[in-house]
Parts: sequence; structure tokens; C-alpha cells
Amino acid sequence: MSTSYDRPLDANEGPDGTTGWGPPGSPPPAAAPEDASRPSSLPHRLWRGRPEDPRWARPALLGLLAATLLLYLYDLSASGYANSFYSAAVQAGSKSWKALFFGSLDAGNAITVDKPPASLWPMELSVRIFGLSSWAILAPEVLMGVATVAVVYAAVRRRSGPAAGLLAGAVLALTPVAALMFRFNNPDAMLALLMSLACYLVVRALEDGRTRWLVWAGAAIGLAFLAKTLQAFLILPPLAVVYAVCAPVPLKKRLGQLAAATLALVVAGGWWVAIVELWPAASRPYIGGSQHNSFLELTFGYNGFGRLSGEETGSVGGGGGPGGGAGGGMWGETGWSRMFDSEIGGQISWLLPAALILLVAGLVATRRYRRTSVTRGALLVWGGSLVTTMVVFSYMAGIFHQYYTVALAPYLAAVIGMGAGLLWERRRQVWAALALAAAVVAAAAWGYVLLHRTPAYLPWLKWLVLIGGLVAALGLIFAGRLTRPLALAAAALALVAALAGPTAYTLSTVDSAHEGSIPTAGPAGASMMGFGGGRGPGGGGRTGGARGGFGGGRTPGQQNQQGQQGQQGQQGMPGGGQGMPGGQNGNGFPGLGGDFAGGFPGGAREGAGGAGGMGGLLNGANVGSAAKALLKKDASRYTWVAASIGSQNAASYQLATGDPVMAIGGFNGTDPSPTLAQFKKYVTDGRIHYFIDGGGMGGGMGQGGEGAGRGGDSGTGSQISSWVQSNFKKVTVGSATFYDLTQRTGN
Repeated sequence: MSTSYDRPLDANEGPDGTTGWGPPGSPPPAAAPEDASRPSSLPHRLWRGRPEDPRWARPALLGLLAATLLLYLYDLSASGYANSFYSAAVQAGSKSWKALFFGSLDAGNAITVDKPPASLWPMELSVRIFGLSSWAILAPEVLMGVATVAVVYAAVRRRSGPAAGLLAGAVLALTPVAALMFRFNNPDAMLALLMSLACYLVVRALEDGRTRWLVWAGAAIGLAFLAKTLQAFLILPPLAVVYAVCAPVPLKKRLGQLAAATLALVVAGGWWVAIVELWPAASRPYIGGSQHNSFLELTFGYNGFGRLSGEETGSVGGGGGPGGGAGGGMWGETGWSRMFDSEIGGQISWLLPAALILLVAGLVATRRYRRTSVTRGALLVWGGSLVTTMVVFSYMAGIFHQYYTVALAPYLAAVIGMGAGLLWERRRQVWAALALAAAVVAAAAWGYVLLHRTPAYLPWLKWLVLIGGLVAALGLIFAGRLTRPLALAAAALALVAALAGPTAYTLSTVDSAHEGSIPTAGPAGASMMGFGGGRGPGGGGRTGGARGGFGGGRTPGQQNQQGQQGQQGQQGMPGGGQGMPGGQNGNGFPGLGGDFAGGFPGGAREGAGGAGGMGGLLNGANVGSAAKALLKKDASRYTWVAASIGSQNAASYQLATGDPVMAIGGFNGTDPSPTLAQFKKYVTDGRIHYFIDGGGMGGGMGQGGEGAGRGGDSGTGSQISSWVQSNFKKVTVGSATFYDLTQRTGN
């Protein structure tokens, strides 16, 4: 395997002339001369790539990107609107530029989503161009996934050569949670892309010490902040420390460059925040997820430090709070093993033990390199980002979902590629061969464990993984003494054994429909905490089951059909009126009981909860044709054709009708917007036609941190619901119940 082709010739990676290009004292490889007779047209340059690369490198990269694109596009529309919460915001932004700018859930601009809007902008522009459809919403996410694979390849190729870059790109593309989230419309796809780009740019800055690369890295992180707020800052400590220590410029200049990058971060992420905070509150939508209509409060509270402490004001319960047990809460057990447990392991951890081994081995291999070693600096950038993010995810006590772990996937893939490249290069050294073999054994053994957790799913595969990995590891121990064909055969077998498990889970993921707020990757039963929109017999309570030999599922063409109506799936959440058992690995939320034991308002029926349940919190309503016709009648006369407690039900009706629907209380139904007085004024002014009964979390829940199952007071949603039920005419259409706000029945 070749190593870096782009390092400066005077990099002086190691002491006494050791460059890190190969054995000590070896010179950098010379660039291959171009054939002067060969045309240098753009198609030729795209196909041939860099002249210093092997001729197979660029075609292999293009093949990897094309395969990733086709894999992620496969049956993309099966997931319908995916997370209807964000799809409704996309629909609103495609109709109203104001809604696009603020990230409003509805074109009437009543309330925003509980995140900044940058991740919505590509989808909204796509829908403006191509019209509202599943493809128009999800295709930009796929393209961001392919771009992330390209960025990781480019970063690893620069330091470890094209073969290592291809390995890193393949690992990323075949990580189950990556295949899930690059086909889904949550903010995580954009976050992963921008974080990968930031790491790449920091490594470029380490190569030549140019300020521009670091400034662009700061801008990338600032834009990532506008996708998912403070999660974008998790990797700032390792990036800043590595550059401050390893950059090839004087310390004073390093500090000045870091200050410039910080300024770029503040500008790229702060311009939108400044506009929102300075904009008169009366003429913009309410900031969803906050309790005082403040984006800064949302950033540092519900979406910020509250995620670490578990004290997210206005959330659906806390993390490590009462009732969660030692070290755990309703979002699962915390601790060093969290990334490997039954809820998270199958999403991301397949190659995590191997990556940690390769990271340590890579740092050992570069231990004698000089301070400015770019190879070691790149390992520290990607490895530091991996470890820092993993530690925070493992111990955060607040809201945590399995799909968050997609943030780890680019870092893990880069470490695998660079570490494997370094050890393969040194395979004639006993310690390096043993470390490489240990990484393969770790991947095979852990793959066996993960596959054993779903014994009914491809039961033969775990043995193939284990036996193949052990045989490959034995071959790698002697790789330095074997002929090149035999050594390559051992490496190929190692790749098959390491990637077989995640590849199978990835194929199951792309062969499944995923809807609702908390999707999970892999076959049915791979995670017991995923819920909110599973469809078909393979889904249980998960978001989507597989089909076609990967574990049951749904038939084609069922897009937006009703799921498990009011039933409690094997690992799902109850429908209307049933209790929610507590306990880790139990049905529904782990450890959730107490105030939640009475169930949630609504259920998986028309006009109430969505498939897989939780009464409209995690998925929306199934909107029948009669209900749609009712709301569409005279729709142009109203700002909002209806209002509903909680965002998911409101989103479902908005997507069905194409007209704005007000989400009372925001996503959880716990935001104090609108107040009862404001709602009464909207009704008096004739701006809302119907109130949708049932669904949402806010109907009987409190607010202000003591709501949502914590025994708070009645809350805005309950007040509005009681007032409407006492004063307006009830209209029943099928199983859905509405109140006509233009026809009073009481005082």
C-alpha cells in the first residue's frame, strides 16, 4: 500500500530524516510522468485523477461513489416523508421564504422546528425546484452522504494513499447508521458532512500552516452549528489542541490562526442567530423548543447543556433523572459501554474496537516523528474527534437517540483507513503485524457478538465472520513473510470478515421503510429502543422492518399507509390508552413508568397518533380522504386550516392538505405558544378553522421542565383544549374528531 503523495518534500516527519513515507531514510515517491501524447481533456483528468496516483485509483473512487449513490437511492421513496416533523417544515419553506429563513413548521409562521434551519435549506430548495415528494426531500440527504464519503476518502488518501482512502470510504458507506441517516431528513446528514469537511481542512492546515485552511474549517463548524447547534462543537477541543501543538508555524502565529478560525466560526454560525435575536418577536415565529421564545435559550438549554445533564426544560422527561436507576434514565444506560450495548451496538460499533486498536497502533508507529508530523497530526485530528464524541455520547444523561451515532461514522472510517495503511506498510515488523491481526480479530469477534444478538437474522453469517476473521488474522501475522499474492489474499479475507456484518445490516436498512422521529438501522429486533413509525410485520415497534430476505417487512407501494393501529408491538410503544412498561430493554422507553403509566393521548388511528404510536409525539396521524376534504374546504380563507397539539400530528395534516396547520406547543406540545389568550385572538380574528382533537403530548401534560410526565401543572395545550371543547361544535369524520372554530356552542 502506498502512502501519502501530497506532503511537502521537506516535511521531515520523523527524526534523523525519517519521513514516514516508508522505511527510515526512504525518499518520497516521485510523481509518475504524464504521457505528453495523451490528451488532457476534462473527462480524461476526471477519469485518470492525479498523475501521482496509480491508474486504478480514480476509477476505483468513482466506482465507490457511484455504488454508494445507487445503494442510498435504492427504494428511497419507500420511507415517504420520513420524519414528517421536518418534512412539514420543508413544505412550509417551499411556500414561504420567511418560513425557509426561520425554519418554521408551517407557512403561517406560528412556530419553528426545535433546531436551526440550515439542514432544511437544501431540501426546501429541492422542493421548490422539483415539487413536494419523498424524492425531492430525501435526495439531497443522499447527495450529502456521497459527498461525505468523498471527503473522507480525500482526507485519508492524502496521508495514506488511495487504497487506504478507498477502505475508509467503504467503511463509512457500509456503516448501518450512516446508510440510515443519509436516507433520512433529520439534521444529522449535513452535520456529518460538515464535521468531516472541518477535519479535512484542519489536516490541510497542518500540512503547510496556511491560515486559509483553518479559517475554512472554522466556517464549516459554524455552518454545522446552524444544522444542529452545540453538537457541532464537540470536536473543537481536539482540533484546536492538535493544531496548536503540531502546526508547522511559530506558536504566536498558531494562536493567531486559531483566533481567526474562531472568528470565522462565529461569523458563519452567528449571523443567523443575531438576526433572529434582534428581529421583533411579534413579527417572527415562536422559537420552538424554548420556553421564552429565545434561540439562545434553545441552544444552551434544551439543545445544549440540558442534553448533558438531563435537565432539558420542556422535554419528554429527562435522562438520568428520577426513575431511571443508577447510571441510566429514559434514554438508556450511560457509561463507557453505551456505544456497545444492545440499543446502540448494531448501529455504529462494528469496527469501533478495531478502530481504537488501530488508533493506538498508529500513534505508536509515529511516536518518534517530529512535532510537525502531518501523519500523526491527521491521526490525532480524526482519532481525537472519534474519542471525544464517543465519550460525550456515552455519558450524556439527556435526550439521546441511536441515530446520533452517525456523527462517529466519518471519524471511525478515517481512523480505520489510516491505521490499517500505516500497519500494512510496516507489516514486516512483528509488532505491526500483530497489531493489524489484533484489529481484525477484534472486528470479527465483535461482529460475531452483534450478529448473535439477532439469532434469527442470517444465523450462518456470524460464523463466517468469526472463522474468516481468525483465519485472516493468522495470515496477517505472517504477511511480511508471505508472497505478495498471499498477503493480499489475507488482507482481502480480513476485509470481508470485518465488513460482512455491517454490510448485511446496511442492506437490511436500505431495504426498509423508516418513518417517525427515532429511526434505527438494521433488521427487526436489532435495537429495542427504536420506535415511532415501523411498518409491516418485520417492524415490531421499530421504524421500519426489512423485506426481501432481510427479516420481514412491508410490501411495495404502501407509502404513507397506516401502521400497527393502536397495538403494542414486540418492542414498540403502546397505542392509545395502554400503559408503558418501564425497565431497560423493555417495551417503549427504557425505564419509563410512573407518570407515563397511563399512556399517551391519542393512538395509532386516523386523526390521532401515527403508526407505532406515542400518540403523535413520534409519528403523526393517518389522514383519511374525508378529513382532508374537510380541511381543504374554504382553506384559502384562513391562515391555518387547523391547529393541533404537538408538531407530528400538525405535520401530518399539513403534508396531507398542503395548507398550514398550527402546532400548539411545538414538537413536544410543551412550549408555551400560543398562549390561551393568543389562541383566542386567532380564533376571534378568523385565522384558524378547525382544532384537531387528540394526539400530541401537550394535551394533558405540563410545561416548563415539570411537564411531559413529570407531574407539572395543566399547561397551555390543556388550557386550549379545554376551552375549545367547551365552546365549539364537535365534528366527527371517520375516526377523526375536529372542533369547528367558526361555530360556537357555549359562552
